[in-house]
This record gives sequence, C-alpha cells and structure tokens, in this order.
Amino acid sequence: MERIKLGNSNLAVSPISLGCMSLGTDATKASEIIDEALDLGINYLDTADLYDQGQNEEIVGRAIKNKRDQIILATKVGNHLKDDGSWFWDPRKAYIKEQVKESLRRLQTDYIDLYQLHGGTIEDPIDEIIEAFEELVKEGVVRYYGISSIRPNVIREYAAKSNINSVMMQYSMLDRRPEEEVMTLLAAQQISVVTRGSLAKGMLSAKGPEIVSDKGKKGYLDYDASTLKNTVEQLQAVLQDNQTLNGLALQYVLQEQAVASVVTGASSITQLKENVNALNQHFESEQFAKVKEITKANTYQQHR
Repeated sequence: MERIKLGNSNLAVSPISLGCMSLGTDATKASEIIDEALDLGINYLDTADLYDQGQNEEIVGRAIKNKRDQIILATKVGNHLKDDGSWFWDPRKAYIKEQVKESLRRLQTDYIDLYQLHGGTIEDPIDEIIEAFEELVKEGVVRYYGISSIRPNVIREYAAKSNINSVMMQYSMLDRRPEEEVMTLLAAQQISVVTRGSLAKGMLSAKGPEIVSDKGKKGYLDYDASTLKNTVEQLQAVLQDNQTLNGLALQYVLQEQAVASVVTGASSITQLKENVNALNQHFESEQFAKVKEITKANTYQQHR
C-alpha cells in the first residue's frame, strides 16, 4: 500500500487508516483486526482518550506493544471524562498536558505520533491550546499535532496561528461541505486532511441501500429520507464492472488534493478487507464528475 506524507511532517501514512473506535471491548478480537490491518498495509491507527472511557487506548496499546515501530499512532484530547461516564469539554493547557501522560500510559508508549484536539470552538483559549501542543512537541512526547473539527472559523484560526499538520473532518459524497473553502485553504498551506464519516454511517458501503432504509429514515444532513434513498440509488448506477459503492466513496474523497488518509472503522476482518480492497478499484474522472452532478454541493451554514 502506498504512503502519503501528512502535512509538513515526516509521517508517511497509508491512504486508508483504521479508526479504532469501532473495535469494541473484546481485546482478542480487536488485536486480530489490528494485526490484519497491518498485514494488509495499513500503518495508521486512530483512537481517542474518550473512546470506551479510555479502554480503547488500553486495547490498542496492548495490541501494538511489540510492533510500535510499524505504526503511526494518533489519539485525541479535550473531552474531560467524569467518574459517571459523562464528559465535558476541557481545552485548558493544564488538562491537555496532564492527559497526555494518561494516554501514554494506556497506550504503553513513550510518544504519540499525532496528538489531536478532539473538537473545539472559536471561544476556546486557542493561544493557550497551541502553546500546550508546542510544548509537548518540544518535550518529545508528541511528534506532531492536529485538530479534529468541522467548524470553518476554528480551522481557519489554527491554520493561521499554529503548526498543525492535519485536520480530521467529516467528508463524503453526501457531505461535501469541506470542498468549497476548507480544502483549498488547507491544500495551500500544506495541511493534510484526514477524513472521517466517508462511508456516511455505512450508507455508502456495499450494504448502502439496506442501511439507508434503517439509518436514513430521518434523512442525512440536508437530504430528506426520499432524496437520500434516490441519491444512493443514482450513485450505485455510476458503478461499472467489479466496482463497489464503498470503493467509489473512499476514492472520491482521496482524489481531493488535501486528503492524506481516510479513517474507516472496522468491527470485523471482513469489513476491514472490503475497505482495503476498495483501494484497488479503478475509477475514471468522469465517474467522479458524475458524483458531483448527483450529490449536493452542501456548504457550512454555522461557525462562520
């Protein structure tokens, strides 16, 4: 599998990455999925301190302990867990610097390749947050940092003020909001995009129509239920021999200049292989153009 440079960093990531949130809490099964991902050529794992109240980091840490040098490891911070399992947003510098130690302990490693702010608003103490991440880089416990956000005003602020190497954001054929303004901005500054939600809750997977009937009952973003069903059917009609809907979905977002990797979850090895095999399919530029005719060029309405 090819490797793509993440922003201005020295990190070379696989174009598809394993989103660990969907691994579950069965450590043996999770370890098997991670091992298979590595065997298939994936080198980028994404987790967060919030997932399963820290248990996800622990499971990932145990699974990669003896193969840490093979992996680009990303995690996130900012959601302050309480004893009752609830959480609140806490972007303070002191909290970030305190929690990185907990993530390192759970992950059983002495460094994190990519440390990401797990959300954020324009009202946050952004200068203080940047200072925290910069200090962690100088201390050597974090190699590079980024943010996870879909808020245009927040993305612009970090792009202007910080040394972020990446922005994780939702982006798919059904959610084209980043295309008009965010992608252009980040590509110009050599900040990579790591996408999430590119299969739109599975509605753009091999079982798309079936999942649309279930998860799409109330629509999706600015698609009502009827339009959503019709759109997915039209997208399937774009496919040619040996092409799949998840192949079209993943390769559509990867053709965007700023996108370095697509984070996809996998709760089984079968699901993992389906997503990796999607990278081996060939699509013509005319097919991607047809996708843009079929889908909505939706735009961000909030956080301007």
